[in-house]
Amino acid sequence: MFIIGERINGMFKDVAKAIKEKDKSVIQDLALKQISCGANALDVNVGPASANPKEAMEWLVKTIKEVTDISLAIDTTKQDVMELGLSLCKSKPIINSVNANEEKMKTLFGLAKKYNASIIGLTMDKSGIPKDSEGRMELAMKMVASCVECGIDMADLYLDAVILPVNVAQPHAKEVLKTIRDSKLLADPSPKTVLGLSNVSQGSPAQYKSLINRVFLAMAIANGLDAAILDVTDKELMDTLITAELLVEKQLYCNSYLEAYRKK
Repeated sequence: MFIIGERINGMFKDVAKAIKEKDKSVIQDLALKQISCGANALDVNVGPASANPKEAMEWLVKTIKEVTDISLAIDTTKQDVMELGLSLCKSKPIINSVNANEEKMKTLFGLAKKYNASIIGLTMDKSGIPKDSEGRMELAMKMVASCVECGIDMADLYLDAVILPVNVAQPHAKEVLKTIRDSKLLADPSPKTVLGLSNVSQGSPAQYKSLINRVFLAMAIANGLDAAILDVTDKELMDTLITAELLVEKQLYCNSYLEAYRKK
């Protein structure tokens, strides 16, 4: 599975404080810790921590680049901040994210071509997030078609079925799983699938959050999930991920399979 570490996000208090104080050590420690725990890429989001998001994004990307060349998922709704972040990346970047609005797809798919970036495509548009998998699949098909029209390799498209918090949108969970499964039928080769995993437990009691995340991740992997944005430092979550992939034959079994996976 392609794992994107979620922790360099200005929504977290320690990151927000580091951005405000220009404390490189906090950001660099988070980057290296996530990589040591198995991250293949790092999400980078300035959040609400700065009145000047372009300046904050530039500082974050350059700070991370001082210690690693790992791929970065530039996470912002602002086009100018997105392009600045993409332009500073050393390795193949990821656009996080694009919704299914025509104007948004045209603009950000253009940036994807310009900077050879992968794309996280959200199954939502101006009307919001569909309640069922059929509505999500219609938007996913629009994204696939737009990628083909723009000449973007299907291997660079990650469809995000947009999981909502189970405490307020319980019926959505099974619709997201169905969307992940059905997305494999949209093209040949098929687009990849991704989830912002922590959203499923947002607002739930603290003692249940990790459990909800673990169970839903295992269910999503069983339905064909290819990638996830998650807390890679949560060892129990990562053990669940590794074991779930083992049980669907994405990893070879050995008695010390957890250790073997982490040594790869």
